[in-house]
Amino acid sequence: MSRIAKLALEDGTVLTGTAFGADGEVDGEVCFNTSMTGYQEILTDPSYRGQIVTMTYTEIGNYGINAEDVESHKPHLSGFIVREKSRRVSNFRAEEDLDHYLKHWGIVGLEGIDTRSLVRRLRTQGAMKGVLSSVDLDDARLVEKAKASPGLVGRDLVREVMPDQPRVWTDALSPWVPLRPTEYVAPGVDAPHVVALDYGMKWNIARHLFSMGCRVTVLPGTATADDVLAQKPDGVFLSNGPGDPEPLTYAQETIRQLLGKRPIFGICLGHQLLSLACGAKTYKLKFGHRGANQPVMNHATGRVEITTQNHGFAVAPDSLPDDLEVTHINLNDNTIEGVRHRRAPAFSVQYHPEASAGPHDSSYLFGQFRAML
Repeated sequence: MSRIAKLALEDGTVLTGTAFGADGEVDGEVCFNTSMTGYQEILTDPSYRGQIVTMTYTEIGNYGINAEDVESHKPHLSGFIVREKSRRVSNFRAEEDLDHYLKHWGIVGLEGIDTRSLVRRLRTQGAMKGVLSSVDLDDARLVEKAKASPGLVGRDLVREVMPDQPRVWTDALSPWVPLRPTEYVAPGVDAPHVVALDYGMKWNIARHLFSMGCRVTVLPGTATADDVLAQKPDGVFLSNGPGDPEPLTYAQETIRQLLGKRPIFGICLGHQLLSLACGAKTYKLKFGHRGANQPVMNHATGRVEITTQNHGFAVAPDSLPDDLEVTHINLNDNTIEGVRHRRAPAFSVQYHPEASAGPHDSSYLFGQFRAML
């Protein structure tokens, strides 16, 4: 039998559909992702901590779930909303279907609502706090819970998703990735050593670094500059992660102390943290950039890259210090998508060049970092 579930927004909107995945009630910021594929990478991206994700594509789950393509050890989002969950799984790599996967990890799902109407509301009003429930179906009570939920601003969500211990990374890119070297050889003892500060890192980033011929050590995002330098790295990577970058003062201080001592490359939250460490400010976007079709202009080459993105905050252009130069810009809204330090060997981008399931236009950035080492 089908189960009823409801989504309530802080503005009083209540949408009723059918539950799938786990039973329960969750709160979070309601956002949307425009990707047509890559839903299991979205589910397991730690950057979605504290968010209820709506997929804009009409049917989700048709190729199932497999353990090889996940971006972390489990899903991190609060809830998952689709227009229609596929009733059939058709892919030779599939190991289970979406419904059972969400049940296993305790993720509440909702289908059967008008996702187009929801996305139009979020684009007009901005991302909103919400509650998704299959156990409490009282509209007024759910709206009050949505209003009372904490949201993302000012919260340190990194501590909820980062690893507890250091890790030596030894996993290469999947053979299904078209950019994987045909004659892949594991990095030797003399290969450049990269310390990756993990604020909620997608595993495909570490796979790229390793497959580019680097030895990779992953440290928790709370590591100090002394912790990093004790590893004797040739370069430092700043990972993606969830939520508001401004409360992460410990990360900003670590980056500030590392600037000029080692080459630095940052992605997404890492880009925001590098900018903050240099004296810039960040702000919350109206509804964020989440999808696999964001056009970005590379100022150095004049080329447009189609990029995967997942962020709700951005670097404020009028706050950039003289030390930072803008290298990439978003062609949809002219937000900053990349910066380079004028004096220190450090650069970062707001988008995801390691994108899986794609696109792969920006993977050259890993080569630039490798050359800096």
